[in-house]
Amino acid sequence: MRKLRLLCLSFFSFFLAAVPAYSQRGTFGIDAGQTSDKYDSQSAKTAGFVDVNGQFAIIQAKPKDGKPGINVGGEIRFPSDTNNHPKEFTIFGGPYFEIHNLTIGVNVQIRKIIQPIANQDNQTFPRSTMEVLELPPVITYKFGSSRRAFISAQGAPEFTPHFHVPHGTPLVLPNPNLDHGYYVRGTLGYNFGKWYARASYETRYFKFNENANNPSKLYNWRSDIVTGGIGINF
Repeated sequence: MRKLRLLCLSFFSFFLAAVPAYSQRGTFGIDAGQTSDKYDSQSAKTAGFVDVNGQFAIIQAKPKDGKPGINVGGEIRFPSDTNNHPKEFTIFGGPYFEIHNLTIGVNVQIRKIIQPIANQDNQTFPRSTMEVLELPPVITYKFGSSRRAFISAQGAPEFTPHFHVPHGTPLVLPNPNLDHGYYVRGTLGYNFGKWYARASYETRYFKFNENANNPSKLYNWRSDIVTGGIGINF
């Protein structure tokens, strides 16, 4: 918990420092809820979940000129039970266009997923940490009174992860071969001016080939995350 507070404080301090420097608009939010993770040969496990996230525009879009803006940001995800659920760290950036009530963009993001140790037949098998390149389109539509309500969607197929052996681990499972994967996230929220509230659902799936590198399908993974949260606009 102390490490989580330190990371959250560092993350928030970075955005407070960076946004005024560029005199641009940014957001910082905390979402909490529940995650359900299922590794193919094991039953699904649920746990509490915290997502600390933020982004800011280093270049703001100019709709009248048709010029895009550029967003950068990051995300830290912590489950309450790290023995059965992964931790995630993400950085991203990319262009976006504003067209009336619609914002359309594409993020280039790198996600680091620290997987829990696998338990099979009373034996433990540490899984390698995954780093994944993702290229999700992000679409946001504003509606309602003064366009304060918003709905957003993003998602993308997953590319082959880059695997890292956890530090100090003498024996891990071999790196598996990706068959396919994807993630989809939907968000519904409302802006109250200086702050906002929102609810989100995300599903993610990785399927790896069943062979000696993926015994008992221990790397196959599906997660479902439901959260609600608040944040500030600055």
